[in-house]
Amino acid sequence: MIKACVVSAMLVAAAVSAAEPPKYSDGRPAATLRMDAKDHGIVLRCGDGPGKCDELGARDVWVFEAGGTYYMHYDAAGPRGWLCSLALSTDLVTWQKKGPVLDLGRPGDDDSKSASYGVTYHDGRGWHMFYLGTPNVTPPPNLVPMFPYLTMKAKASAPGGPWIKQKGVVPFRTKPGTYYSLTASPGQVVRNGDEFLQFFSATTRKSGNPCVQRTLGIARTKDLDGPWTVDAAPMVPIEEQIENSSIYYEKSSKTWFLFTNHIGIDGGEYTDAVWVYWSRDLNKWDPRNKAVVLDGRNCTWSRKCIGLPSVVPVGKRLAVFYDAPGGDSMSHMRRHVGLAWLDLPLSPPAGNGTE
Repeated sequence: MIKACVVSAMLVAAAVSAAEPPKYSDGRPAATLRMDAKDHGIVLRCGDGPGKCDELGARDVWVFEAGGTYYMHYDAAGPRGWLCSLALSTDLVTWQKKGPVLDLGRPGDDDSKSASYGVTYHDGRGWHMFYLGTPNVTPPPNLVPMFPYLTMKAKASAPGGPWIKQKGVVPFRTKPGTYYSLTASPGQVVRNGDEFLQFFSATTRKSGNPCVQRTLGIARTKDLDGPWTVDAAPMVPIEEQIENSSIYYEKSSKTWFLFTNHIGIDGGEYTDAVWVYWSRDLNKWDPRNKAVVLDGRNCTWSRKCIGLPSVVPVGKRLAVFYDAPGGDSMSHMRRHVGLAWLDLPLSPPAGNGTE
């Protein structure tokens, strides 16, 4: 979901190989291991959504299952801006677009320019959505969301909505002088004992660095309709340059696998890969325990740019949804949604040396 920082820098390494991961010009860490997904290709193309809602792009997906139906929230980029929109499927490959499920807020609201990226959680009775709001976008026609990215709340009695915004609920916000000073946008919600954990996207600016730093933080609450407390330190260091979270728990090994989007740099910043981190403890993550899942090496249609992941277990496989513009493009616009697969059960790739 990178949408803001562009700098003049070049990628140092020319080729990516199994033996030598990329080296980034600003020194950001690379993943040395791989957990390669098998790419299926594009499953949802932009351009034909109701009311031209996604004529400029479809990206930033969140996929979940309820009652045998798969629900896809995706950012539909249209003439009014980027809005969380819905598509339905029974096979994960053929999708029926339903159009936006959220609308823009009123002038002055935190979501007045974009109400997008809708992450859901079912508490056994009703449905909760944590979505990205911002009052800032780039000029038309693209209307790309700009900082700050804020976490906002909506609720529904059914997975397909209608979603009712809860303006009085403020989960958490950006805070000056912290690792989430520029963005504090939604991520996966997991119940852990008597509390809920949200793995949210955090961004800050470090003095002397030409780019912002991105990582994930953990916010905690015992009330999904109340405020959250943000951990003082991020999940992994800000130098990791990652955004967004989608989590799968492997019962056979009691291991959590957190899928996220890595931000690369090549003349400017862009989403270059899906990474995965793993841990047996939701509260402790070692930044060395990570691997590349999907990038230009194993994606069949986008050689350079790969957008954020959303994972869903289906039988003996894990579906990994992502977005991309295709070819060598790094554009925020005209993206489509793709699907890749990992076999279950998941195991960390050999060579991590820490677990």
